[in-house]
Amino acid sequence: MVDSLLAFDHKTFLQHVGQSPGIYQMFDAEGALLYVGKAKNLKKRLSSYFRATGLPIKTAAMMQKVDDIQVVVTHTENEALILESNLIKKHKPRYNILLRDSKSYPFIHIDDSHEYPRLSFYRGDRSEPGRYFGPYPGVTAIRETLALLQKVLPVRQCDDVFFSNRSRPCLQYQIKRCSGPCVGLISQEAYGKDVDLAGLFLQGKDESLNTLLQRNMEQASKQLKFEEAAGWRDRINALRRVQSHQAITSGHSDIDIITVASLHGKVCVEVTFIRGGRHSGSNGHFPKVPLDFTEAEILSAFISQYYHRRPAPKEIIVGVALDDTDSLAGWLTEQSDRKVAIVHSVRGHRRDWLQMAQLNVSERLKRHLSEKESVAGRLQAFAKVFDTDEPIKRIECFDISHTQGEQTVASCVVFTEKGITKSDYRRYNIKGITPGDDYAAMRQAIQRRYQRVLKEEGKLPDVLLIDGGKGQLSSAAEIMRELQINNVRLVGVAKGEGRKPGLETLFVEGQSMGIKLPANSLAMHLVQQIRDEAHRFAITGHRARRGKAQTQSVLQEVAGVGAKRRQALLKHFGGLQGIQQAGVKDLMKVPGINADLANKIYQHLKK
Repeated sequence: MVDSLLAFDHKTFLQHVGQSPGIYQMFDAEGALLYVGKAKNLKKRLSSYFRATGLPIKTAAMMQKVDDIQVVVTHTENEALILESNLIKKHKPRYNILLRDSKSYPFIHIDDSHEYPRLSFYRGDRSEPGRYFGPYPGVTAIRETLALLQKVLPVRQCDDVFFSNRSRPCLQYQIKRCSGPCVGLISQEAYGKDVDLAGLFLQGKDESLNTLLQRNMEQASKQLKFEEAAGWRDRINALRRVQSHQAITSGHSDIDIITVASLHGKVCVEVTFIRGGRHSGSNGHFPKVPLDFTEAEILSAFISQYYHRRPAPKEIIVGVALDDTDSLAGWLTEQSDRKVAIVHSVRGHRRDWLQMAQLNVSERLKRHLSEKESVAGRLQAFAKVFDTDEPIKRIECFDISHTQGEQTVASCVVFTEKGITKSDYRRYNIKGITPGDDYAAMRQAIQRRYQRVLKEEGKLPDVLLIDGGKGQLSSAAEIMRELQINNVRLVGVAKGEGRKPGLETLFVEGQSMGIKLPANSLAMHLVQQIRDEAHRFAITGHRARRGKAQTQSVLQEVAGVGAKRRQALLKHFGGLQGIQQAGVKDLMKVPGINADLANKIYQHLKK
């Protein structure tokens, strides 16, 4: 089945898909949307579609038509669920109709028309009187919430027929999950207060229920009732999952969000569409622009061209502040025959939308850089640096990472005609050297790498990049001579003044003079991309090794999170697992955690 996907290079694609939650859209060769799916882990879910065997017949038939896959990263799994629903309702993809039912996402409904309102599960067009809360990602989440609220707030959940025919309280009253309004055991006024408290909680405006659950968990723990405490902890986790902030659906606005990202000489501009307060998809554009243009100038030029033949919504949110905002807004107002505003500083759900769009434009650009056409051009440009007609098909790059000489890790990343080739990456835990001796660390890593390559008759690189100057290059050359490897070109990458990108100098083994490439050359962009990837891979390995050597909580690595805040976080979410599943908005609800600190915690746990 995989061999039939000649138009879509799934191996390269999967190398550049992260493990965040989100949605993915599959398109055929004509651009028609075939399928929209959600995933808690995009990389794992998408990888499952490219198994050699074991796919269902329908799925295999669909995958034979797939020509392109696009992903949208979300903050939480709940957001992915709602976004998936929005896209399916709007586009009605062929294969989604076969797999999913036509029901909408469910709500929690409070029927205010009754003197004793009922709290219930609801799915439909919301034409009935009362208040609606949601939508929620699934039936299970709503049932968990209703069960929890029933234990703490004794609001009835029985239907009106059952309610009207009671002469004595039912079992729910006996187990203290209902206050008995059916037989007048609670006044209408007191009952109304319980209903209002439930409504405030469902809107995310009241933490009284969570406080009570925390108190119960602490009390059970002090009494050594650990099973009971675990039960309260699980309820806190369930409560937090339902209460997660939904950045996908909010308000009733029509908005375009335009963001820009630049990396290694390439630029991507993405337009995200918000229609009726709902995320309705996005489009990416890759204009050719000179390197010395700022992101603000790129966005201004893009807006003036993009809306030349299409109407603009009432509001456009841009990722960077523009110098000509007023003139552009005035022009768009004339073009659209209505007032159009261009804004950059936004709050609330608009800020959530903007942050999501900025994340997705960066991810889209990274995937674009991995395409074969881009890779081939960069390899050809890099070969011209050495004035050779021989093609460069494989580049390997080494980097060293440590903290004051401790837990030293060396990384080796590989770049081939397919782009970044993660399956060939290797890490080496460096041992037996003087702490902080990067030269010795580099010699050990290279020796271990190529001794094994020679033994197993593996692939040698055409070019070996060393992140460092002449000293590191000499260390590498010494080991390569000992191993009698003579057909590999050795190149050192020395950082420029102030470590600014584009100012690097290349030192080639056997040449006394360094090479300075133009900052906008494809060869320099390739060197920067590989060097940055080696640095990232080394740091990731070093952090993992350092984490294993430490017995303290991962939260202690976050600057600004002391003992009291760690205790508050663990208490609020019922454990580390709950914290790891939380979004930034959820973290901000913990006392003492502001927006900046919440974002630090979120990013640290994601890493």
